[in-house]
Amino acid sequence: MTVSEWITDTAGRIRNDPIRGTADSVYELYLGGLRRANTLYTGGESVYNRDWDVLILLDACRVDLLEEVAADYPFLGEADTLTSAGSSSIEWMEQTFDEEYAEEMQTTAYVTGNPFSKRVLGNGDVLALDEVWRYGWDDEAGTIPARNVTDRAIAAGREYDYERLIVHYMQPHFPSVPDPLTDGMNTETLGDGEGWDSPWHRLRRGEIDRDRLWESYRSNLRYVLEDVDVLLRNLDAERVVISADHGNAAGEWGVYGHPKVPLTPIREVPWYETTATDTGERDPEIEPDTERGDIEGKLGALGYL
Repeated sequence: MTVSEWITDTAGRIRNDPIRGTADSVYELYLGGLRRANTLYTGGESVYNRDWDVLILLDACRVDLLEEVAADYPFLGEADTLTSAGSSSIEWMEQTFDEEYAEEMQTTAYVTGNPFSKRVLGNGDVLALDEVWRYGWDDEAGTIPARNVTDRAIAAGREYDYERLIVHYMQPHFPSVPDPLTDGMNTETLGDGEGWDSPWHRLRRGEIDRDRLWESYRSNLRYVLEDVDVLLRNLDAERVVISADHGNAAGEWGVYGHPKVPLTPIREVPWYETTATDTGERDPEIEPDTERGDIEGKLGALGYL
């Protein structure tokens, strides 16, 4: 955002709501400075620099959130961390699916519920690209259900001859499927430039408290981990890693959510190693659809525009 754009946006915000508008503009100005620092940040490690056969990404999962529930899921063993290559999903994709790793990409199958794949990848960039968000979006839930991603990952595991498989779930990224804090997201009404008023924005404005947000966030993590358990019983892999593309800030340094800023709660992600054995107990129920949904609407609904 340029200075002139910020001034124009500020004027509009203040006209609509002087108090909230001023606060939002000050916050955006502050984030602008942090985003400039992000362009100079040289930390972060590509997942391709580590050993794994299957990489399961839990979108926007904080390290401490996963630590809270790890004991309830036997497949989550010894905990480690990774400094992510990105502070947001698109930055993670841009840094991961980079020309430097072109050879590795040609042997990687990528099953994703995250719509930013549209902006980074084409069908020839990886061995196989399954963009589940294109046909597996649930308008009522306002997101991509975990089971749709699970089923397509099971199918990929059985159909493709890959060296590496990346499975990118949208949870625990809000909205929380089992415990919504908003009315949800509708691709027909969102994506109009204003984006989605996420629970992180509401927390910053004091409209909900941190404990209530965390409860919903944790429920959404448990929701997706139940599907990870299903996946691990229907996939053959010796080295499976459960990680995240990025985390979230919950007020650290006055930041909320995951803007492109180099803060530890956003950049540091979990790294759990496990194994998977295909018992054949589940047959995938969803098949790719040739219909193309409202891509920009979905991105806007997720708060990415």
